[in-house]
Amino acid sequence: MWNWSSRGVLRASIHVRAQEDHVFLTYTATENGERREYSYPVRLDWTPCQYGGARPWFLCPARGCGRRVAILYGGAVFACRHCYRLAYESQRERDYNRLAGRADKIRQRLGWPVGILNATPRTKPKAMHWRTFWRLTAEHDALVGAALAGMSEHLGITERRLEAQARFVSSKT
Repeated sequence: MWNWSSRGVLRASIHVRAQEDHVFLTYTATENGERREYSYPVRLDWTPCQYGGARPWFLCPARGCGRRVAILYGGAVFACRHCYRLAYESQRERDYNRLAGRADKIRQRLGWPVGILNATPRTKPKAMHWRTFWRLTAEHDALVGAALAGMSEHLGITERRLEAQARFVSSKT
């Protein structure tokens, strides 16, 4: 049995009873000031493991689903991430952040400080071939350029705007 509380007030509790072919969930939850009780079985499916034994999977209890999943997420009914339309963090990540992450991986491989805005020392790691170094450097530069272009587009910064700001700054000095 598990309990969840917030500021000393019990918000939810759940009792889990496991059997061979299902797990029985009994829980109460307070939602919008209304306390509700839930009680239902979650069926299990077993798959054989490579070196013996078996691995249990939940079969999603949401109406019409029944997917075999490793994790169920809480809500009015415990269900799989597909039923709740949950995405992985990497799926919610913007393209330019993904590009910057790939550039950072190359920076780590080259022994440069991580962060696409950090200075690039352009030093080759000791055991790396020059051809590999130049290929990784070119790939890094392309990724950084694409990431910065995506960031500036997201922020609404265009070349004209940058040129206008530069003219404004130079006219003030």
